[in-house]
Amino acid sequence: MRTAGWRSYALYGSAIALCQPLAACGSADAPTAATTDRGSAKAAPAIPAGAPLIITFGDSLYAGYQLGPKEGLAPQLQAALAADGVVARVQSAGVSGDTTAAGRQRLTYVLGNAKAKPALVLLGLGGNDMLRGIGPDQTRANLDAMLAELQRRKIPVLLTGMVAAPNLGADYAKAFNSIYPELAAKYDASLYPFILDNVVGKKELMLGDNIHPNADGVKVVVAGLAPLVEDALPDAE
Repeated sequence: MRTAGWRSYALYGSAIALCQPLAACGSADAPTAATTDRGSAKAAPAIPAGAPLIITFGDSLYAGYQLGPKEGLAPQLQAALAADGVVARVQSAGVSGDTTAAGRQRLTYVLGNAKAKPALVLLGLGGNDMLRGIGPDQTRANLDAMLAELQRRKIPVLLTGMVAAPNLGADYAKAFNSIYPELAAKYDASLYPFILDNVVGKKELMLGDNIHPNADGVKVVVAGLAPLVEDALPDAE
């Protein structure tokens, strides 16, 4: 299990503290940047119809906020897995601005309308709860309910964590930051403790808002996630 350094926590916490007055960074109304896909000239390998399905279910960090179609988490993860010889279809179910309550409401719809039962779900919500000052008890309850639903459906989960902004106080941070490792242990889910580990604080890896990763930043995220994804897939050797 990877452990995010406290420096990364502090840097990102300071940035998201600045974003809090906006209520939710990366809202659904945010414009899409006219970026150019890197490596778009190289055709992606065809994915067999029966390939395992991985669903990335989260907020703007999963939705590819202000990134091109091939630069977000799902397409980069699919490409990284293919490069490792792991053939899987990675479907994005990220919605910018989503809270855990919104995710809880739409989870069954996403699962029910998937073309196949997912072999794995990446779950990454909670950042917008924190930005809105929603109580950690509500965030925990919503994530708990989603993990329970995925467990009921016998779908493995990789949970990606978030950290609280320092201006919310030590008590809030203690309650919020403990949600992810404790729920991962409760549901025997894989855990990536901090979604932007090794990315925050590096301007070359972040968009101008210092909240969301750029395409190169997503590449770093994927490099950290891919081994955990490969281990979590039921058929992984």
